[in-house]
Order: sequence, then structure tokens, then C-alpha cells
Amino acid sequence: MKTLRNLLIVRTDRIGDVILSLPLAGIIKKKYPDCRITFLLREYTKPLAENHPYIDEVMILKSDNNKLSYRENIKQIKSKNFDACIIVNPAFPISLMLYLSNIKIRIGTGYRIYSCLFNRKVFEHRKYGEKHELEYNVNLLKEIGIEEKISTDNVEFYLDVDDKSLQKVKLVLNEYGVTSGNKLVIIHPGSGGSAVDIPIEKLVELKNLLAKTENVKVVVTGDSGEWGLCEKLINQENIFNFAGKLNLSELCALISLCDLFISNSTGPIHIAAALNRSVIGFYPKIPSCSQNRWGPYTKKKAIFTPVIDCVNCTREQCEKLNCMNSIDIGLVFEQAGIVLSK
Repeated sequence: MKTLRNLLIVRTDRIGDVILSLPLAGIIKKKYPDCRITFLLREYTKPLAENHPYIDEVMILKSDNNKLSYRENIKQIKSKNFDACIIVNPAFPISLMLYLSNIKIRIGTGYRIYSCLFNRKVFEHRKYGEKHELEYNVNLLKEIGIEEKISTDNVEFYLDVDDKSLQKVKLVLNEYGVTSGNKLVIIHPGSGGSAVDIPIEKLVELKNLLAKTENVKVVVTGDSGEWGLCEKLINQENIFNFAGKLNLSELCALISLCDLFISNSTGPIHIAAALNRSVIGFYPKIPSCSQNRWGPYTKKKAIFTPVIDCVNCTREQCEKLNCMNSIDIGLVFEQAGIVLSK
């Protein structure tokens, strides 16, 4: 491809998916510095791409009561005169919408029934988890003439922390008695069903150990629907439930201040990795949601997986055998201590 002037990148799913697509913008600008790059996102993930130095515009997917508004979306997409689009999230309604928008070059996977809606196709089965999600995303760029070898040594997310949100979070932490002299640990127990989680009892055990650690404060995070889950971790001093209290910009700000982020496979662990925070993650061995595909893309990580020796792991098998319960919290606490001692 000789030139690329106006590109649309489509990632209309969840937090972690968007985070792991952000590096594409910088990679593209190296090859096509004059290309205008637009990200099409859902409203709630918009803060993740705002103020990104290589994203020129963020468009919001229009919907009515969670139902895609084809006419309105096609109208706004056509008005931008894109010469190419990359459908990173190849859901059928989104793919059809882009086909009907008459974008000349439409890049997507070649392994869906509706891949006929794309005219540039990449043939990789992501469900086998042979590569990381970010690496699969970068491979889509081959169809616009970009060959890039991504690694934790050279990745750049450019995730912006809003200053207003940062100041608000600092005030809230101060009200809870959390100061810059404390070591701040965030535990995010929910995952929205994206993987098989470690049992909450294991996190209670870990929380109890952290609560006894000198100078450590623990904040538990989640959305409003996870308040009850988070509350199971709140029965001691130095542990605070922030579930439902922060919008996404404020959550990013809070994570930017932490010394250690602990969670299952979920979007916020990718926020922490993108902000260069130390992370501890709990991942099943299921290929489609394993650490190999969905682990935080950073060197500052410790990942714990089930010690049960199983083969051909599936979600059903993992849940039946209660595999995640085999993770040794003593070892997790030991790793947390190493991070917090620095």
C-alpha cells in the first residue's frame, strides 16, 4: 500500500480489548505519519483512547437500549470518508455495518462465517491462544503493509491519566487515610465472566495477610454490580470498598497510584499493565482465556495458574474440578511481599 490517509479502527467491546488495541495507533503512525486515525468505541470505553497522541478522533458507537443503530452509525461513518478500516472485534452486526458503510478496504479475520464482509483477511484462530491478543491485533496491520514485531520491551500504550480525575482520587484516598507514605494495593475480585475466577475465599485469605502487613492499605474495586462481591473482602481496618464509586477515568487514576494490582483476568489488569504498575493475575489454563493470550502485557507481572495437571482444559472442566482453588495463596502473598518491599 503506497499511502494511507484516513483509517478507522473498530474495537467496540470491553476495557481490556480496547487497551490491547491502543498500541496499533502508534505503530501505524510510524509507517504512515500523515494518516488520520479514528477509533470507533462504545461510550464507556471512550476515556481509554482520549488524549492518545496518535489517535486523532474517537467515534462512539450509536445504540438505542443496547441495540445497534445501523442507520445512524452508517451515516456517521460515511461522513468521514475512510479509505480503510480494521475490524479488530469481528462481531457480525459490526462487520455488516461496516460493509454497508462502503469503506473500500475492510480488514478482518478470515475464519468467521461472515468473513465475506471483509475484502482483506487475516487467517489466525485466536481461540487456540497460541499468541497474545495484542500480537494478534498487530498482525492485522500486515494488510496495510506493516510488519511489526511487538514485545514487552517496545510496546507503548500511551494511556492517559486525566489530571482532574487524579486530583479527585487523591482527595478520596486522603479522606480514607491513605497517604503517599503508604503502600497501596488494589484487589479487583470480579471479571465480568470473561474467565474462570479464583474463589473469593482465596482472595479473603490473601486480603487477611495483606491487612497484617505494616504500612499497607488495600482498596477493593469493581463496578456497582460487584459491590456485594467486593464487600466480602471488607471486615478489617486498612481495607476499603470502592466498588461503584469511580468512573473509568477515575479508576485509571486510582490504578496509576497503586504499588500493586491484583485481579483475575479482567480489563483493569490491562489498565494497570499499560500504566506500568506491578500486577498479580489469576488465570485458568483454558487456551482461549489463558495467560498466553490474555495475560497483562508487561514484564512487571506474576501470574498464578492452577497446579492441577489437566489436559485439553475447557471452562466446564475447570469449573467442575475447581481448578482455580488449587492456587497457593501463600505463594501469592510471598510474591506480593517482594513487590511491596521495593
